[in-house]
Amino acid sequence: MVPVAQEVLKARTLLIQGVSTLLRFFPVAACKFCSEVYVGEKGHLIQTCCGYRRRGKNRVHEWISGGIKDILVPVESFHLKTMFQDVIKHHQRFDYNRIPAVVELCCQAGADLRDENLECMPGSDDAQIDSNEAEVISADDLISIANGTLRAWEMLRSSVHKLLLVYPAKVCKYCSEVHVGPSGHKARVCGVFKYQSWRGGHFWKKAEVDDLVPLNVVWFPRPQDPHVLVDEGRNFYGHAPAVVLYLQLQMLEASTHQQIEK
Repeated sequence: MVPVAQEVLKARTLLIQGVSTLLRFFPVAACKFCSEVYVGEKGHLIQTCCGYRRRGKNRVHEWISGGIKDILVPVESFHLKTMFQDVIKHHQRFDYNRIPAVVELCCQAGADLRDENLECMPGSDDAQIDSNEAEVISADDLISIANGTLRAWEMLRSSVHKLLLVYPAKVCKYCSEVHVGPSGHKARVCGVFKYQSWRGGHFWKKAEVDDLVPLNVVWFPRPQDPHVLVDEGRNFYGHAPAVVLYLQLQMLEASTHQQIEK
């Protein structure tokens, strides 16, 4: 399974590079108070903000500029020394590094890790593009980058699925904590029940591809929908994974600009 693990690492690198490049040309909006993301510059008016505890529920989102972590949701896990080592106790939780769960899965499959693979995402989400670089990258180049990035996304999910058939991984039943290994850890940081506060233990179940490579589903604007989605039409709007919708819209927009220039 080593070649499959190497495919995962290569696809992950291409995916991060492609999305990082496209984000310098096409904006993404993220809510200031919750995890909602919208592929576009201004966001929508759908009242689904869960906010902080002191804010009311189901309110209009407050939008800010989003970054790569809003499209490719980072998922980390403990970096084990060996697959069949002793279960990590609560007091040992700071003795182990946290690395991307996909990278940990590849490590247990025998892949050679580099320092850049251990980072969850690039350091800066706010990279700006200057006018000279904008002239260098044409519409054809943007379409090619988007196509290659979409293929890398599909390859990443397909290869992770193959690895999960051989190497076990666990996810908490009540939160998003992931552990790559035959059994989960015993760090009490779940906190799903109020009476447990942050000291709750996790309830582990078998992890799937969506747990290690989240889809992060967002609202999908159809051609007949208004430019800014409103709350009254929330029962009719579609949904799509953020990265897929983002790449498809960027290919469409780049193709439109290309036709206008001609």
